[in-house]
Amino acid sequence: MKSYKPTSKSRRAMTTVSYKDSLTTAEPHKALVAGFRRGSGRNKDGRVTTRHKGGGLKRRYRIVDFVYDKKDIPAKVESIEYDPNRTGFIGLVCYADGERRYVLVPKSMKVGDTFIVSENAPIKVGNRLALKNIPVGSFVYNVELKINGAAKLARSAGNYAQVAAQDGNWTHLKSPSTEVRKLLGDCYATIGSVSNDENHLVNLGKAGRSRWLGIRPTVRGSAMNPVDHPYGGGEGRQGRGTRRAKTLWGKPVGKGQKSRRSKKYSNKFIVSRRRVGKAK
Repeated sequence: MKSYKPTSKSRRAMTTVSYKDSLTTAEPHKALVAGFRRGSGRNKDGRVTTRHKGGGLKRRYRIVDFVYDKKDIPAKVESIEYDPNRTGFIGLVCYADGERRYVLVPKSMKVGDTFIVSENAPIKVGNRLALKNIPVGSFVYNVELKINGAAKLARSAGNYAQVAAQDGNWTHLKSPSTEVRKLLGDCYATIGSVSNDENHLVNLGKAGRSRWLGIRPTVRGSAMNPVDHPYGGGEGRQGRGTRRAKTLWGKPVGKGQKSRRSKKYSNKFIVSRRRVGKAK
């Protein structure tokens, strides 16, 4: 981590990741870069569906391969790069047939390292293979939820899931949320954990850095009027006034309360529910 001399109030606590120790180039591969419209938390009708999003610096989108459909073809890492659209680092890799793609790299991968996507690939950091062939206890990331359905689980900086058990055609996977769920053994996953594991130590230091990231201010419910929030109203500073914590729309939230739908389609795949609250 990189810290700064306290030349101002915001600099005193501000920290950043020391990119020069990890990245090898500052310019992305032009053929794999595209423009895109930043998400502002609005749906197709222009209504806000996710609050506190908007603004931020303009970004270019790096086309990252999460499908990994080039199987049994070895690939070599040419560079480790920063991606403004995700917390982990990406790597430009060149396959043996000459095609170049961006992939999400694991923590220990360096320029010149090789990996392969194969059902029976060796158990080596960076290799991608079927869950049924991965030993119990191994750390994996970029995990598929459906066969040939692209990587969905454990993709943020420093994250990993753990193979908990092999049960016939199913693999039990302990996810970063502590939930244990069943996945088909033919789903693919990458060995290792996502790079940039120091990302959770970053202290933004000032409100301006949040705005650069596209994060807008959050107003406390207790500072609102009763018409605007269940916690609103009262003279001076008041408690929330309700027995259980709830959202703006009256739904239960936090403090160990269950917010998952009772009839969610994936309930049958969950072996053990995630732990919530501070005990997690």
